[in-house]
Amino acid sequence: MKKKILPIVLGCLLVSNVFAQSNNLNKNAKSERVITLDFNKEKGSFNTSFKVCVGAGRANEGLRADWQQQLATLRKECGFKYIRMHGLLTDDMAVYKEDGNGNPQYNYQYVDALYDYILSIGMKPFVELGFMPGALASGSKTIFWWRGNVTPPKDYKKWEGLIRTLTQHFTERYGTDEVKTWYFEVWNEPNLKDGFWTGSQNDYFKLYQYSAQAIKSVNQAYKVGGPATAGAAWVPEMIDFCSKNSVPIDFISTHAYGVKQGFLDEYGATGTVLDKNKESISGDVWNSRRQIQNSALPKLELHYTEWSSSYTPADPFHDSYHGAAYILEKLKQIGSAANSMSYWTFTDIFEEAGPRFTPFHGGFGLLNTQGIKKPAFFAYSFLNKLGETEIANQDNSSWACKNKKGDIQVLVWDYTYTLPDSVNNQSYYIRDLPAKAKGQVELAITGMSKGKYRMEVYQTGYRVNDPYTTYLSFHKPDQLSKTQVDLLKKQNNGSPVLTENIIIGSSGVFSKKLAIRENDVFFINMIKL
Repeated sequence: MKKKILPIVLGCLLVSNVFAQSNNLNKNAKSERVITLDFNKEKGSFNTSFKVCVGAGRANEGLRADWQQQLATLRKECGFKYIRMHGLLTDDMAVYKEDGNGNPQYNYQYVDALYDYILSIGMKPFVELGFMPGALASGSKTIFWWRGNVTPPKDYKKWEGLIRTLTQHFTERYGTDEVKTWYFEVWNEPNLKDGFWTGSQNDYFKLYQYSAQAIKSVNQAYKVGGPATAGAAWVPEMIDFCSKNSVPIDFISTHAYGVKQGFLDEYGATGTVLDKNKESISGDVWNSRRQIQNSALPKLELHYTEWSSSYTPADPFHDSYHGAAYILEKLKQIGSAANSMSYWTFTDIFEEAGPRFTPFHGGFGLLNTQGIKKPAFFAYSFLNKLGETEIANQDNSSWACKNKKGDIQVLVWDYTYTLPDSVNNQSYYIRDLPAKAKGQVELAITGMSKGKYRMEVYQTGYRVNDPYTTYLSFHKPDQLSKTQVDLLKKQNNGSPVLTENIIIGSSGVFSKKLAIRENDVFFINMIKL
């Protein structure tokens, strides 16, 4: 019995130590950072492009009960609207075959089961058209453990027929008004010839043209785009091709990741290195927006349909408490330059390299395989709690918002790059990494309405909603018992770390100081009673 209780006691002691450190810093440190806010100075509607879309590994994984349960949690707590995934047309989704005479046969039962569920929880599909059904493929080259075929179609007219029939099926099943709100994206990362596409750039443009024709033949209002490239590539070329050939395009999509080395490194074998460049990812997004603005189609939407700190599902940075502050830092830098930034991915139920054998393996997910919420998850759940109106704010690492009820929310973080030179992510972020103190951050708010408020403070950082460090304290078991899973969830459940009742006088002034450490994230919610 004592062994079962000990982790709970340990977790309480860890949180107590954090507050002990905070109290000492409050007494001894000078305020290094002041966030000055006026409740009545509004910037405008809060930009929520961060939660337009989120990624998942492949369509067939979406038929699993645990995947669906995690997606429902994500929808409820983080507010994502669309979900994008690979493999909708791959053979394990059973969409296409041919009879003995070579005539196409279509089947959408698996697709229906998946999309019915997505719509049932209030989300929508961001439809990625790929990969090639085996019976339609011109070659045998595949990618990933689940063998997605990456060759061009043997017959582009048959490909067009598949996409047209699929689009008609969606229209019949879900209605024109619903499908008008979807996005259709053609393929995934065709610029990676050693990975996702064996054809040339011109072959991809041909695939796109036939796909767009098929979709628009069903309804001109349906939205189609691409090129879904890695590394923000082919944007001017894509627009130029569509413009010169009168090919319909409604949006540009592309991808960006924040590491400096490695290529489809599914097991992290070569070692990735987090990019120290402050404009990593955000610089790509700004440049894509400029390329669109300077093109023949300057009003196209821009969707980054994949982004994350790293492009390998074996990067411990994804599990680390550093990840939450990183996400917020990049989203703040990007601002409104993109119409959506789709985080890759929502879950570690992700089998590109095959099923994984440990609960924390550096997977892409905001949640691990058992549904344990990582610090990155809390970054998005905090963002989702911000009110609809943004308050003017000069601080570069915080947002302040309010809602119609008069509540105020402030999301503040410290992002510090701590990776030593000549050290890769796989050897550094697997460690217990205590955070150094960064002094204090002071909130100074004026213009608040007189009355009673309840202040709730939420946090993620070192040993606070930091399940990987808790996992290290368990000595990194390869398999978690049910009791251990329950403990990890309980000790990292996102509950407020501090709750206070506050009275705002006639001056309308509020001030609060918080001790902050490297890569801490705080969400402060002032609820008017």
